[in-house]
Amino acid sequence: MREAEIRRLLAANLLCALSIVLAAVLPAFFLDGFSVLGTHLTWLCVCSVCVATLNIILHLVLKPNQSPKRRSFAHKISRFLKCCIYFFMSCILFHAIIVLYGAPLIELVTETFLFAVLLSTFTTLQCLCLLGPNIQAWIRVFSKNGAMSIWESSLQITSMCSILGAWFGAFPIPLDWDRPWQVWPISCSLGATFGYMAGLIIAPLWIHWNRKQLTYKSR
Repeated sequence: MREAEIRRLLAANLLCALSIVLAAVLPAFFLDGFSVLGTHLTWLCVCSVCVATLNIILHLVLKPNQSPKRRSFAHKISRFLKCCIYFFMSCILFHAIIVLYGAPLIELVTETFLFAVLLSTFTTLQCLCLLGPNIQAWIRVFSKNGAMSIWESSLQITSMCSILGAWFGAFPIPLDWDRPWQVWPISCSLGATFGYMAGLIIAPLWIHWNRKQLTYKSR
């Protein structure tokens, strides 16, 4: 396993983590009264846009999973439209799952949907960038020993950390601490964000430490 590829992965992941930090800091210079807690819906939108934009740019520049086949312009347009549809369907699916786990069904619909968009950005968008709208490839990557590259291993780790972070973030909500960050969905979205950032850092370190044991075979 090439060390240069691991360094590329680490650099890309650190940039993604930096984009989240900047999404929490920079808008305060342009929007009056902006804060992660005080204007949480605005932050959800800003964070989702920043992470999505940077992920797309990084994958266009680094091309970690580029196909050797030349694709026609019509194929690229079709692929792009499919990715948009898949992302929207992912947002709807996450929204439904979140409601099934206890989120308000009618009240706070906007908050729940924007949280679903954030989760889709941390998980589904990465799958679309790396694997495209290929459900079979997604199933392969998230099955046991299904990763075929360090980028796919990183995708596994960051996606799982994001979902686990959102799940753990729900624990403080029913407690009677009466804290501002217990308002739905602040603790869950912060948990997902911290989980995603943790995954970004853990993934290249884990791959580096286990590089001698990791063998990626073409399928």
